[in-house]
Amino acid sequence: MKKISLFTFSCIVSIGTLLLYNIPFFNYVASNTNETVGGKIFLLASLVVIMLALNFLMTYLTMWLLRRVGRILLAILAVINATAVYFVFTYSVMINATTIENVFNTRYSEASGFFSWWLWLFIAVCGLLPAVFCIICPVAFGKAKRLAVCCGGALAVVLAVASLNVSQTLWISQHDTELGGLLQPWSYIVNIGRVISFQQDEQAEEIKLPDGTIADHEKAVVVLVIGESARKANFQLYGYGRQTNPLLSKQQGLKVYQATSCATYTTAGSKAILEPVDSRDLHELLPNYAFRTGVDVLWRTSNWGEPPIHINEYVTDTDLIDQYPDADKEHDAILFAGLRERIESSKKDKVLVVLHTSTSHGPKYADKYPKEFEVFKPVANSVEEGQKNISLLVNAYDNTICYTDFLLDSLINTLRSMTDWHSAMFFVSDHGESLGENSVFMHGLPMNLAPKVQYEIPFLVWTSDGFRRYKPTSTQQQPSSTQQQPTSTQQQPSSGQLPAVIEQHYVFHSVLNLLSIQSPAYNKDLDIFEPADFQ
Repeated sequence: MKKISLFTFSCIVSIGTLLLYNIPFFNYVASNTNETVGGKIFLLASLVVIMLALNFLMTYLTMWLLRRVGRILLAILAVINATAVYFVFTYSVMINATTIENVFNTRYSEASGFFSWWLWLFIAVCGLLPAVFCIICPVAFGKAKRLAVCCGGALAVVLAVASLNVSQTLWISQHDTELGGLLQPWSYIVNIGRVISFQQDEQAEEIKLPDGTIADHEKAVVVLVIGESARKANFQLYGYGRQTNPLLSKQQGLKVYQATSCATYTTAGSKAILEPVDSRDLHELLPNYAFRTGVDVLWRTSNWGEPPIHINEYVTDTDLIDQYPDADKEHDAILFAGLRERIESSKKDKVLVVLHTSTSHGPKYADKYPKEFEVFKPVANSVEEGQKNISLLVNAYDNTICYTDFLLDSLINTLRSMTDWHSAMFFVSDHGESLGENSVFMHGLPMNLAPKVQYEIPFLVWTSDGFRRYKPTSTQQQPSSTQQQPTSTQQQPSSGQLPAVIEQHYVFHSVLNLLSIQSPAYNKDLDIFEPADFQ
């Protein structure tokens, strides 16, 4: 095969990158700019030239400097580009730091739910074929002088065209998140660097909270169930038209709160439920702090992406399957197996149980519940299949809420029967979920872009009779779905009342109250209960 010049090779790769992987980018620009027709054409043409020049520059430098390694790197980028743009097309995602962090924190068992023949076909055509071209195409590299001319010329073109679009600086800055999340391969290259930087900046140890003490010897147990991808909009308890909570709707003493999550993905959402304040820092989390204070703490999980948990009894669903071979091995009921016996066998007066579920996590909602809970039929077996008929996807998702209803109802009945203990149950979701509204699916969008279904969450509380008194809830107007959700400190109504909409941080302080933990870390304004006498 006759060699082609590095200039020609770089032009081919640059044009291919533009046409194969960046159509969503240009669709977004065309749909969101307020320019006249002529102005829109000029902006799009300018962005085409800039993108071609930048990709040409990247390709030329990579090949010249790295040679064989450069070929391999370009081939890898082609496959990743194809994968990224498939998910952009299929699930309307944006490749930002949150998306990259979710990828790093996803197990194969969940990632495999996205695999399909369409995905593999798309990657083969748009990823593997360009990758093969990058690997086998013979290239004449030329002299260093040509390198300087080509790369210098490309950079000059970028600067010249950018200078002609200075008037677009404000528009670009207003849409930089969306534009950056759709621009391949720069979206994931830049955001992988950001995530690595964030991880390096994280503190090696938690910020320790002031020491606390347990104020009494009354036997008390709190079970915190961290829901996964459960959205308020599909709970009968919040006015949903379907009977997705037929059991909980009959439970005496169940409190239902309006609440929002602090993030739209598991890592940050579960951290917010467990931390005392909304912070990017890693403060000592509820189970760690309670354990250090002397509480018997048990964590059971079928999920992942949790912040660091430092207790003696951290148990996965795999461990529980070995321990309870007769229990349901396929679904979240395994987390509840033998729970009463474990609580009653505790040698301590205070017990905290955290159950981190995965019941409503996509993309295969239909796999998350036993078939006897398939109340709404027919169902889509995956998000990809559900795109063709959203109602089938909603059916599958609603069945996961029905299963959650059963699990929580059973838990409350178990706790109610333990008359020697004061007991409480919290169910708080880490975030919500999109089910095709505006062609968006699942979760993980940045908070400033996320639809309300991704951050409006269920927050359910039950306590045994005579345990603690609830605070009244403010009747102030709730924020509209188009407004930025206020922070805890912004929400506070008059003293002694809860705001109309609470946040996940209320869990930390409310549980300290229930477990009679006297601590300087306790904030009575972030407690759904009246402060106890010892506080």
